[in-house]
Amino acid sequence: MAGRRVNVNVGVLGHIDSGKTALARALSTTASTAAFDKQPQSRERGITLDLGFSCFAVPLPERLRPALPAPEAGSQAAEPLLQVTLVDCPGHASLIRTIIGGAQIIDLMMLVIDVTKGMQTQSAECLVIGQIACQKLVVVLNKTDLLAEGKRQAAIDKMTKKMQKTLENTKFRGAPVIPVAAKPGGPEAPETEAPQGIPELIEVVKKVKSMQMFHMPVSSAMQGDRLGVCVTQFDPRLLERGLVCAPESLRTIHAALISLEKILYFRGPLQTKAKFHITVGHETVMGRLMVFSPSPESFDREPVLDAFDFSREYLFQEQYLCRDSAPAASDGAEATPKVGQAPEGPYPRQQWALVEFEKPVTCPRLCLVIGSRLDADIHANSCRLAFHGTLLHGLEDKNYTESFLPRLKVYKLKHKQGFVERVLDDYSVIGRSLFKKETNIQLFLGLKVHLSTGELGVIDSAFGQSGKFKVRIPGGLSPDSRKILSLAMKKRGRAGRGEVAVEEEGAERPEPAQPVSLSLTFKRYVFDGDKRMVQSP
Repeated sequence: MAGRRVNVNVGVLGHIDSGKTALARALSTTASTAAFDKQPQSRERGITLDLGFSCFAVPLPERLRPALPAPEAGSQAAEPLLQVTLVDCPGHASLIRTIIGGAQIIDLMMLVIDVTKGMQTQSAECLVIGQIACQKLVVVLNKTDLLAEGKRQAAIDKMTKKMQKTLENTKFRGAPVIPVAAKPGGPEAPETEAPQGIPELIEVVKKVKSMQMFHMPVSSAMQGDRLGVCVTQFDPRLLERGLVCAPESLRTIHAALISLEKILYFRGPLQTKAKFHITVGHETVMGRLMVFSPSPESFDREPVLDAFDFSREYLFQEQYLCRDSAPAASDGAEATPKVGQAPEGPYPRQQWALVEFEKPVTCPRLCLVIGSRLDADIHANSCRLAFHGTLLHGLEDKNYTESFLPRLKVYKLKHKQGFVERVLDDYSVIGRSLFKKETNIQLFLGLKVHLSTGELGVIDSAFGQSGKFKVRIPGGLSPDSRKILSLAMKKRGRAGRGEVAVEEEGAERPEPAQPVSLSLTFKRYVFDGDKRMVQSP
């Protein structure tokens, strides 16, 4: 009888030609039809083009055995096993969509590094993906057999220290670093020499816990399982990669509200209206962003990671707010950012984006979303991963701009500045330079303005045809304000007549008369069809 199994999915990621597939082959005892580059296209090009699956099993450690269900009464229980399913991901930069998809189904990541080359651009991208998508990491220094025998251990120790330093600013700080030679002599060498370091690597992987199953005759399966299904009279070439799910658990959406966090490794800005490649699960489509944040008084509010509050108001942003201080690079490799770290200073602790997809996507709520610039030069020494987040709310209605978006209270804060032209009486002044000549001032009637002298006024009516307007001051002008306005208007009048003030010798120099300004601040909601202007009470 087959023993009970605890399964863990381990992703094998790294730069192209670092030996990932050779490592998966050296570890595995059972391979699927998609393992070890069996596809004709992979063999023809000599690189991994899609996810490969294989596995090995070891006795289940004692600390994991209490998590297993008790055996059925009367049955003879076989030795329980820890089964490790290896997900071999491509290493070529052009296949990053597949790499991201593979990373979303793993519990632990093995980052494979060519010990003779160290961290490379794609290694760094894989490390960033790992920070977003999984919780545990093992660094594998491969190809140790290519190091000079007399200097081998010193070279391994040096690279181990470099990798530990690289991981210091990530959540993988202190992760184990294991040297191996998965295929001594290289890919073309005969199968005469056994792989080196594999038992030590297996001992490290055994420390991970995840409850799933794999590659056995079963009557049921659960999320995370690698399952083969025999379907008769069916051409497999007609089947596309998709999702198996319970009814009503997935939705096809045209846009989404997501939590938004920039990857500091990404050098460019996250701008509203910019297009990115949006990866949701195994699907990647183009999407356009609209970035927004809490109102400024709520910048310090504790982040909420699993829900979106439609009752609150949000501030429109031209781009994601952060400090553009990417960590410094060292040893020819890019430094690694602290994913999830809130920026210092007057920045919001949480930001969001409305993502509008160019074509619908099917996905569950609260799934991982990754934005990338996959059209960037794959040979450039820069990270193409731009941001990540969680899908909080999907918009299923094709006409969501009319049916849904008016619920989303995102506003732009508008500010206009003008000046007092002259005083009419103690309770009213004439303003200028706040509006253009062609502006319909009727739209602004009743809005509050603030005088730089401290009074609060209300726009009462237009005054003439040149964009001037009358401001009513309910509390009246103070004596000091009238004096300031009188001096400012006298100075303006003399300047208008071309007069020059002559200062008498020994006379006290008067304070320069500054114009009295008028400031108008209001909100305009992005999705309000009537474009109304709103001020706080």
